[in-house]
Amino acid sequence: MVSSGAIAEGMKRLGWASRPKAIHELQAAAAVGQMGLVQVYETKLRENGIGSAQVLLTHADLADRERYLNARSTLLTLLQLGVVPVINENDTVVNDEIKFGDNDTLGALVANLVEADALIILTDQKGLYTADPRKDPAARFVHEAKAGDASLEAMAGGAGSSIGRGGMITKILAAKRAAGSGASTVIAWGREPQALVRLIRGEAIGTLLVAQTQKMQARKQWIADHLQLRGSVTVDPGAASKVRDEGKSLLPIGMTAVEGDFARGDVIAVRDTEGVEIARGLANYSSSEARLICRKASWEFEKLLGYTGESEMVHRTNLVLSR
Repeated sequence: MVSSGAIAEGMKRLGWASRPKAIHELQAAAAVGQMGLVQVYETKLRENGIGSAQVLLTHADLADRERYLNARSTLLTLLQLGVVPVINENDTVVNDEIKFGDNDTLGALVANLVEADALIILTDQKGLYTADPRKDPAARFVHEAKAGDASLEAMAGGAGSSIGRGGMITKILAAKRAAGSGASTVIAWGREPQALVRLIRGEAIGTLLVAQTQKMQARKQWIADHLQLRGSVTVDPGAASKVRDEGKSLLPIGMTAVEGDFARGDVIAVRDTEGVEIARGLANYSSSEARLICRKASWEFEKLLGYTGESEMVHRTNLVLSR
């Protein structure tokens, strides 16, 4: 769940009647306001038997591949534990997030990060209209459309619109971004009774912007089309068979050699003993770490690396078989 409101809550707690313009005052308000947001979410979720956690992100966290993967691992672990991550931009330390950031964009980035099935944006509008219904009485409600359709941006005011921060245009662009990883988007009224429950049940609420690419297809196509390989690993016949014939993950114990200089998250080739590429995928370990755990079982990783990471060198969901 991506949440806004830190600055507004901070202003309330500090007794400020109007939003300040100075960056350091905005950051101070965000710092104070985060306390209130966390309190409310933690209390309300706990009342319903749900755990919660606070995660503060910046665009830099998602631009850097190492930090991106660390954030992804943390969020997926929290979800596996039944804990709802409450996510916000780290307004306290990043100037441009306060100036230009919006939670619609952050929501789409997080949807991509965790490979979500859908992005649901709750707002103060029922959904998307063909024009601003407050100005054009002929405006029609859009029940469903294709995410990324250029005409949607025109309906929302255009990419160069002067619509305020968090306006409909940011939601249309967020849906386009989320569709890149195969996630469809729903834009709905935040005060719609039981909106999330009804959406999960399949009820048509708000505007549905459908992604044109399936989630797994989008991810694997990106990996397959990755032309710049940072390195490769050679695997024994047993591991090659499990990857190629059984669709299994690649485990380090089946690796016989590591070539190149790559980092965690880079796309690497998986080769058989003849040097033929049988697959490619996202590396869970850097080349230097891979050399240490080559031919080793997962229980030995902590002793060799100083920490316990994933048991796979490349997880099956991040593997694409070569044609």
